[in-house]
Amino acid sequence: MAKKQKYYVVWVGAKPGIYNSWPDCQKQVAGFPKARYKSFESKLEAELALKKGYSISSKSSKQKSSTSNPRSNINYITISVDAACSGNPGKMEYQGVDTKSGKQYFHFASKLGTNNIGEFLAIVHGLSFLKKQNSKRAIYTDSKSAMSWVRNKKCKTTLERNTQTEELYKLIERAEIWLKQNTYNTEILKWDTKSWGEIPADFGRK
Repeated sequence: MAKKQKYYVVWVGAKPGIYNSWPDCQKQVAGFPKARYKSFESKLEAELALKKGYSISSKSSKQKSSTSNPRSNINYITISVDAACSGNPGKMEYQGVDTKSGKQYFHFASKLGTNNIGEFLAIVHGLSFLKKQNSKRAIYTDSKSAMSWVRNKKCKTTLERNTQTEELYKLIERAEIWLKQNTYNTEILKWDTKSWGEIPADFGRK
């Protein structure tokens, strides 16, 4: 069965317009700051949407798209981060992957930690990773607590600092220092687990 033709409208990108394939559209929006684009089932819909503008078109189709295909709202020009912990505290690890392909970009494990610490460190690692690459991609996380900690540049863990956790605390301090000494434009986005399922960086232990 032939795949149905889609039309991609780019309102904000390297070259705004209508494109007949995702690869052509992707060339215009990949790495472009605050790119705005959307797919449509017919050329007429795409032409009308281009004329109306992004805000009106996205508002009118928001309810329909979220009901029919919630995952169509996912921004794939991103990396996803997540953490896992065997016990709390317990053996902890985190990773960062490409949201679309699942390709792993980084991974870290500690003998003792908590899930929230792992989520916090994963975001900071992701910020550092993208800054080194001069990448415009955003970061997805499913942890509101970690987002708050990163925003405040402070890991508010209650984990006891002792000989077993000393190395982990040194890593936390390095992350906090990085946040205080570096600026970044990377968006940190909340992954909608309820609508989209588990985040791509999930370790699958639930």
